[in-house]
Amino acid sequence: MATEMRTGLARIAAAALLCLAQQAFAILPIEQWQSPSGAKVLFVANRDLPMLDVSVDFPAGSAYDTREKSGAAAMTRGLLRLGADGLAEDEIARRFADVGAVLGGRFDPDRAGLHLRTLSDPQRRGTAIDLLSRILRAPEFPAEVLEREKVRQIGALKEADLKPDTQVARLFYQMVFREHPYALRSSGDVATVGRLTRGDLQAFYRRHYVADRAVVAIMGDVSRQEAEAIAEQLTAGLPRGDGQATPLPQVESLSQSVTRVVAHPATQSHILIGAPGIRRDDPDYFTLFVGNYILGGGGFVSRITEEVRQKRGLAYSAYSYFSPQQATGPFIIGMQTRRDQAEEALSVLRATLREYLEKGPTGEELRAAKQNIIGGFPMRIDSNRKIHDYLGLIGFYGLPLGYLEDFVGNIDKVTVDGIRSAFARHVDPDRMVTVVVGADSDRTVMSPAAR
Repeated sequence: MATEMRTGLARIAAAALLCLAQQAFAILPIEQWQSPSGAKVLFVANRDLPMLDVSVDFPAGSAYDTREKSGAAAMTRGLLRLGADGLAEDEIARRFADVGAVLGGRFDPDRAGLHLRTLSDPQRRGTAIDLLSRILRAPEFPAEVLEREKVRQIGALKEADLKPDTQVARLFYQMVFREHPYALRSSGDVATVGRLTRGDLQAFYRRHYVADRAVVAIMGDVSRQEAEAIAEQLTAGLPRGDGQATPLPQVESLSQSVTRVVAHPATQSHILIGAPGIRRDDPDYFTLFVGNYILGGGGFVSRITEEVRQKRGLAYSAYSYFSPQQATGPFIIGMQTRRDQAEEALSVLRATLREYLEKGPTGEELRAAKQNIIGGFPMRIDSNRKIHDYLGLIGFYGLPLGYLEDFVGNIDKVTVDGIRSAFARHVDPDRMVTVVVGADSDRTVMSPAAR
């Protein structure tokens, strides 16, 4: 009777959280259109605060680099704001500061762009939007600034290359993605950054920062008519493309398991295990999101943390996550542990993963995960900035406009059998890469995938 009562109360609590989370988003409909310049625009009006968030993103992330010139994408995005349309970087910074506006940016393997936060009164907003439009349409990539930034970047790369966390991540991505551009280092390498020229950045800009591939996200205190004018002002002067962007190549599955151990004097062994996971538009996304929360994404309530930390004290933190991207992004399990117990920790991680793949979560684990995720959903959309970030995500990856409105319902629909089936489709423990940095000597172990 007590068990039935607890189950009933849990269901009532979940239903209440579902209702509250849905209500939290009901007042924020997303509008979408295509600007005359060809850009995709997503807009949410919110008159509660005199603020405006605007971003313009492009398919211009590090995956659009070449091996010979890796780092060009990051350097192009970085120099956009360091000289444009006759304005030096100090003048650009001063003018934004004068109107209380903040210019930031976004850069990852898939996308690159700029984000502006400004007060919404017409005068301040107008000055900030005009500055952003000048930066986007007429970057100058000054030669002296490029040389300075190359020196700075090369210094940072050399310093990072000595650290075990950098080494483990670099080697992991190289082994998982091999010839795919996702294997490239987003910031470039010392040699490739050193070779970059102003002409390389100009060519990358003309090829990838084009109006008909831009995604504009606008959130805040403006009308639909004002939002339309802002989107067109920001994109009308951009280069025009010659059709759709070249799609990223398909990510190939791994054919076997490979373990690479790298010598390093660090007292901790840095460990990553993983393989290609899912695309951003994969229909299994929500099922895997919930399933991974139980496996390693839920912090102290996850299986991996329970087995590695709570029961055995082998690591302070251990985790897992899917990183869905335009092409298939990685599934990653990671931790740090004392180098003398790395083998034991690896054995526990692998055994935990295999058991989870074979049996899936328990019903109680699933109920608890749903309650935690649904209960935390209002925190995902409790500010203009957070909603604005989702607008950019939805627009860039072509997700449904009801993505946020349906988020809680999609979580609530996940089942134990669904998790087991989805993980079986996307995670094969016999085809995974393992990288350990922090050992006495180097070694590589390759094992054919089980048939």
